[in-house]
Amino acid sequence: MREFVFALEYEPGRNSVADTLATYPETTLRSLACHVSPESLWRVDRAIGSPEALDALEDAFLNAEYFSDCLITEDCGADSETEILDRTDDALILYTYWERTSVCTSVPHLALEHLGDGLLFDTQREGRRYTWRIILANEANVHAFFTALQEEVGDCAGMEMIRLTDLSPSPTSQSASEDTLSQEQRDALRTAIEHGYYETPRQIDLTELAEQLDIPRSTLSYRLQRAEAELAKYFVETGNPLEAESLSSSL
Repeated sequence: MREFVFALEYEPGRNSVADTLATYPETTLRSLACHVSPESLWRVDRAIGSPEALDALEDAFLNAEYFSDCLITEDCGADSETEILDRTDDALILYTYWERTSVCTSVPHLALEHLGDGLLFDTQREGRRYTWRIILANEANVHAFFTALQEEVGDCAGMEMIRLTDLSPSPTSQSASEDTLSQEQRDALRTAIEHGYYETPRQIDLTELAEQLDIPRSTLSYRLQRAEAELAKYFVETGNPLEAESLSSSL
């Protein structure tokens, strides 16, 4: 299996969700599930942000002229529906279903056509940047997929290929925190550990921890969740326990 990661950077006015996220830069939108068939697409996404940002994001999904994942930036006649599954002060979970037409397509549909079945999708949206992570078979034709994607995207978004890597662990690979965590995630973990956030009982709550880092509570919550998820995936994919000394020195 291989991991293919790339990003789209939407131009202003080309995607209502990207425009909303750019207006509220502390807001993030991450996929919880994404399933594609030749005729349709459904997905569940979780947004984290301020109440004002979530209101705007909800409006962008519910009242957009076209489905935000469609690579045709106009109404292409496709039927789509979005439902709010859950809403709190700093989180929003959305379910979206979209039926494809002959003139519209999406990243998952192009991936299905060029990379084959059995794909796993993971997406993250921040500002105008839409990052895709696809787990695919070793024999999948990534070049054909990326070429087709470039043709469909056209001038509505910039494209960046981030990495194409083998998922097999290497004996000489870097530690999990060095290889998978961003600097912001490492800083959040380090501060959480130093202040006893992971102790039982906890010595500090999330709001107090966010004040220590001088960032919004929702941002800290997202960073810790992503760091914890990456470390968990590293453990499952490699089968190796995390050495405490190695993790501490890397952080």
